[in-house]
Amino acid sequence: MSRHHAANERRPRSAGEDARERLLSGLPVTERRLQLAGVSTAVLEGGDGPPIVLLQGEFAAVWMRVIPELVTTHRVIAPDLPGLGASEVSDGPPDAKTALTWLDELIEQTRAIPPVLVGKGPGGALAARFAIEHSDRINRLVLVDTHGLDRYRPAPGMAVSFIGVLLRPTERGLERGFRNYCFADLDRVRAELGERYEWMAAYALDRFRTPSVKATMRSRLMKHLSAAIPPADLARIAVPTTLIWGRHDLGVRLNVAEAASARYGWPLHVIENARDDPAIEQPAAFMDALRTALGTAAVAAGRAG
Repeated sequence: MSRHHAANERRPRSAGEDARERLLSGLPVTERRLQLAGVSTAVLEGGDGPPIVLLQGEFAAVWMRVIPELVTTHRVIAPDLPGLGASEVSDGPPDAKTALTWLDELIEQTRAIPPVLVGKGPGGALAARFAIEHSDRINRLVLVDTHGLDRYRPAPGMAVSFIGVLLRPTERGLERGFRNYCFADLDRVRAELGERYEWMAAYALDRFRTPSVKATMRSRLMKHLSAAIPPADLARIAVPTTLIWGRHDLGVRLNVAEAASARYGWPLHVIENARDDPAIEQPAAFMDALRTALGTAAVAAGRAG
């Protein structure tokens, strides 16, 4: 047995590692690490068929309620963004240029044909910025309650709640944020997720307590992803683009999506009884909207593969 391996065996598992393992347990994916733009990136993968890349601003497991269905028709690729989740950076939070290079390398290393790119929140802003410059690298774009379509102006209480949890992460503060700003009906979400909800909350709290993750949340990259993308740039996106939005989103309100839909001709699917994470709150309605968004493009991509 190597000294390194023996040391790893002796090292006690952290609460965060345990919560992450339990959160991922039973999902039809495997996890591996890829070196992308200098970032040791945690990537979940599963399924066969046309590739679909899922991006988000928390960690990849937030797609847990839709992954089981997606893998029946697609090859799912769900990474943790640089510096977030379990994706580790060695020299401080990445900048915007590094994040775009990271996404380009992710697509290069994990797909055989251009993927559908799905982005939520800050992950949606990254996906949109990538599509502006590299529409030829993707098949289709789906933006879910995404940042970047206008100046980010969350409800005042939501901003205060997030800053409070970031400065002093507690179970009570996290639950208050979940209940008041993240989920339209936290009790229903908790009941439907069962034990997995507890592991999701535990892992989220652990990430808020992790210095490198906290640094990324405060970084220029996150501020950049919250900034408004110039309309002339968004108009350059040259692939079919669809918006999926929770009706009660308090971070990026529905009127932002409605304005973007009218300006660019992007279809908009509104998910009832959901805030900024409809894939967790209303997975069936979200999947209906996503299947519509994929349309014949997914079929065509599958035939091309």
